[in-house]
Amino acid sequence: MKKLLFISNLFPDAAEPYRGLDNATVLHELRRCFDIRVISPRPWLPVLRPRPTPQARQADQVFLPQYCGAPYFPKLGGMVNHRWMAAALAGPVKELRKTFEWDVVVSSWLFPDACAVAKILGDGGSPLVAIAQGSDVHRYLRSPVRRRAILSCLQSASACITRSRSLAEMLHGAGIDRSKLVPIHNGIDPGCFFSGPEAGMTGERVLLFVGNLLPVKDPLFLIRCFADLVKIRPREQLRLVMVGKGPMDAAVRTEAIKLGIAAQLTLTGPQDASQVGEWMRRSEMLCMTSRNEGLPNVVLEAQACGLPVVATNVGGIHECVDEDWKGTLVPLDNANAWTHAAADLLDHPADRQRIAVLGASRNWAATAGLYRDVIEAAITASR
Repeated sequence: MKKLLFISNLFPDAAEPYRGLDNATVLHELRRCFDIRVISPRPWLPVLRPRPTPQARQADQVFLPQYCGAPYFPKLGGMVNHRWMAAALAGPVKELRKTFEWDVVVSSWLFPDACAVAKILGDGGSPLVAIAQGSDVHRYLRSPVRRRAILSCLQSASACITRSRSLAEMLHGAGIDRSKLVPIHNGIDPGCFFSGPEAGMTGERVLLFVGNLLPVKDPLFLIRCFADLVKIRPREQLRLVMVGKGPMDAAVRTEAIKLGIAAQLTLTGPQDASQVGEWMRRSEMLCMTSRNEGLPNVVLEAQACGLPVVATNVGGIHECVDEDWKGTLVPLDNANAWTHAAADLLDHPADRQRIAVLGASRNWAATAGLYRDVIEAAITASR
């Protein structure tokens, strides 16, 4: 059996079980054809924070994961963070090599992770398959220093898997050979995300948001759009449910009170996958007002539950919401268009079963099969 070494800070631990969960899920599927080990650097700010000492989730112990602290300085550290991570990884990588002769290295998150791994491997080392997640392309290509590091890394890599076609186009536009770029959408867990009859059973019409309460998700824009929707539909029992947490929690609550919709807002905090699936089956639509995205898993999960999407037209969302029966995409910052798209969907409910059939076809086993093909091709080419 061929051996695979996975290196990324985006990998779960017992305290952060959802961190990089998509990566862990793919690795568990790939265990059928690869012997896998994991090294997960944890960025930390020396002096101001203690060095992290994570413990693996029980399910991931099969990978014998090693966690190591890697010095990381925000903003100004962008010039050297990949070098510091490479220095932090060098020892664990060298030690593992004594007992585990890997055939390929896979690294998720282009900067600093994949850039650091490329430095360790050097020219003529093991083949590297990098994974571009989203913000590591959208944000970091705008920084000249990070951009140079990313392009250098990908020029030496055997392949780069991108979580959406739009990410591949951005990297190609930056100068990466299209033959190295392989878009592969994430899968969904069919045990949590499936269609059901729950929507509307409580008498309320639920609009659902799932995500971190961060500026890039623009939850305040959603609150304002929902308030407008309530005004134009005063006789309906509308409820906005927001699943997630983040630093904008207080601002969201304050804005809801200011606009008079606090009684129609439910903030659930974090929920596990099965709970999110239950909310999706109870809801009328998935609401997204992001200012930037890759191709968020929540869209794929919503479609597996038969849930249409109303979202801003950013990132790779258009790759899955590409026809009217799947939902509506609106221009960024156009509150009137967003509100009326949501109102139209309330007036003309989607064919949920049709959406669910599409969504159910995207499972992690199929996704892992595509990953396997890319990884096997990298190993073959290196030999």
